[in-house]
Amino acid sequence: MQNGSPLAENVNQESIDELYDGLVEAEGGQVEEKIVSNSAEVLQNLERLLKFDSVPRIKRGIQAIKDSIVSESRTRQTHELPADATFTYDYLSSELDQILNTHSSERMHYYIRRLKKGLTEVKTSRINDINLNKWKEYDNINTDSLWMMDRRDDSGAHLGWYWGNFVPQIPQQMLLRYTKKGDWVLDPFMGSGTTIIESKRLGRNSIGIEIQESVAKQAQMLAQYESSQFESKQHVVVGDCVNSNYENILHQAGTGSVQHVILHPPYWNILQFSDNPNDLCNAETLEDYLKMLGTVLAKSFKVLDRGRYLSLIVGDKYHKGELIPLGFYAMQEALKCGFRMKSIVVKNFEETRGKMNSKELWRYRALVGGFYLFKHEYIMIFRKP
Repeated sequence: MQNGSPLAENVNQESIDELYDGLVEAEGGQVEEKIVSNSAEVLQNLERLLKFDSVPRIKRGIQAIKDSIVSESRTRQTHELPADATFTYDYLSSELDQILNTHSSERMHYYIRRLKKGLTEVKTSRINDINLNKWKEYDNINTDSLWMMDRRDDSGAHLGWYWGNFVPQIPQQMLLRYTKKGDWVLDPFMGSGTTIIESKRLGRNSIGIEIQESVAKQAQMLAQYESSQFESKQHVVVGDCVNSNYENILHQAGTGSVQHVILHPPYWNILQFSDNPNDLCNAETLEDYLKMLGTVLAKSFKVLDRGRYLSLIVGDKYHKGELIPLGFYAMQEALKCGFRMKSIVVKNFEETRGKMNSKELWRYRALVGGFYLFKHEYIMIFRKP
């Protein structure tokens, strides 16, 4: 195995410590939020208002609740909702405003009952922790198929030091939608550890496979730096994900299966991350590349639980003046393995390291060559039936 890479050889313990210097331990996605803690009193007042049919009387009561809300500043994870005994001021205020803007007592009673249900009952699915009775609070979860991101998340251990890593917002969104706390997440192309870092933040156990030993060690070290309020495990394996025994890897990590898989494979014939012939970026032909990717997908399919999801992050490329729809070729490989297509998200990117400080040159090349510059990649979501 070729240990190390010219892309990573300058990133060692000393340089990581220097980059990390000055970061607050509690960073990693934490912010100040207004949390309402007197939920019992609010619920009692809502229950009383259900006894009235007078619209003005109900509105006075709702306004009194809104005026008397006691809010306190408390730190919480931006990726997590408050505990069921509390709720955010913005959420409650919005719900109360909706009642105030209603003109019939029947509709007011309906909204009051819905609000009470949202504050007291938890309704989740088998695949995530989203409380559907509080669905309005999840404004941090994207449900659109077009993602416009102007910058990558560089908080906590997400230092962006590795050439070819993907933005942390992608695994963050996938984990929130398709996993629960304590679930196991597999990333066969771990790279700099974006997935395992985000998994640790959100309380998911993770397994990362990386072909370059030096990169794997640095990713594991950064994951250890990342703070989290949840208990989780991060299992890093130095190996070739095409030929690795996934069952043995999972057994060593302490699990028999995984509940989500995230794949961000290297693109064919663009960047050479290593000299290892089993690295997908070194595939001699497109057919060889797709065969290797298909093997990884098949092995992932085998260890993924039924009814759970796989996320494939990949884009297209140009080769000798011809567009290669790599994303759709990769999609076909996933379908061959037995996956069922769930959704496709298109994510923009404004600038890559390969095109950094050379926008005008690339624009000139596009005009000369008659092609368009890529500013997108695909996030393809598949389900194992």
